[in-house]
Amino acid sequence: MSPDTEYPQKSEATMRDVARESGFSPTTVSITLNDAPLARYLPAETKARIKQAARKLGYRPNPFARSLRNRRSQSIGVMVFDVTDPYCSLVLRGIENKLYECSYVPVFTDTHNDPARFERYLEMLLDRRVEGLVIVANWLFLDIDILGDLQRRGIPTVLIGRELETSAISSVLPDNEAGAFAAVEHLHQLGHRDIAFIRGPQALADTCARWNGVRSFADGAGLKLNPELIVDLAESANPASSFEGGFALAQQLLGRGRPFTALVAFDDMTALGAMRALLGAGVRIPEQCSVIGFDDVAAASLCTPALSTVRQPMESMGAVAAGLVIDEIAKPSGPVCRRVQVELVPRDSTAAAPGG
Repeated sequence: MSPDTEYPQKSEATMRDVARESGFSPTTVSITLNDAPLARYLPAETKARIKQAARKLGYRPNPFARSLRNRRSQSIGVMVFDVTDPYCSLVLRGIENKLYECSYVPVFTDTHNDPARFERYLEMLLDRRVEGLVIVANWLFLDIDILGDLQRRGIPTVLIGRELETSAISSVLPDNEAGAFAAVEHLHQLGHRDIAFIRGPQALADTCARWNGVRSFADGAGLKLNPELIVDLAESANPASSFEGGFALAQQLLGRGRPFTALVAFDDMTALGAMRALLGAGVRIPEQCSVIGFDDVAAASLCTPALSTVRQPMESMGAVAAGLVIDEIAKPSGPVCRRVQVELVPRDSTAAAPGG
């Protein structure tokens, strides 16, 4: 058949079009374009002519048809509760890079902190046959039961930032206890003894782990923890409310009249809120009060003074989570809990204790 033969215009070229253009059977074309095991027995010239015909016609394989044949969608569902949360951006970058490296397509959903929306998106992702799930959890995850569908369907799933009391779902977590230990140790080495604490919501697992780190250091160093200098963030439907919570709780601490020279906040957004309250009350940072957070979100290094914090390797956590899902798809081995190391990042908001 002449290479100049014209066909009626179609929206998409099919494998049969490639067969007519190349002069080979649809079976031979299919073996070549799908790189099937039998392709190694075809002459190189045959495969070259078929691929040249496919390029000329603009043929592209139909991923949906292919997924139905081999039951592989090459897609991973990625679920976040609030993409505007500063915590999410670097985590998502790590997930995306790892999936790209492994030729998987992320199917991204933002549930807008709405549990009903989360459950609906989960159904939609499962209906579209994603091969695995990566969920970037926040406070709201505590109220959502996702285990039923995932256990029944055997979908490899990794949860970033939370560990559930089940053997069905893998998790990737920062070493919260070690991070809090390092934060208090840093202040103690600077001479601080009267330290205030804004803890996270009591129902949150991170709160317990970080407080264990604080108590571990205090017990070892003989540091007394004053109950009057310990306050807790309230549970909220909006994780971004930690800034307002930090502001209000720092005002509350100041109003108690108990002097403190340093403040440890549950996370960076809480710390930034507390800093605004302290500065608004005329307290100089760090000359009169040092402040340290947890996470190392982008705003931490941009505020004045720059916030000392404990850095979570968020991009690495995303990449590790995506890698765990891909490994489980390739060779199921059961769920794991992977803890990643954190890093103390001293900046301008911490200094030697007054008079130290």
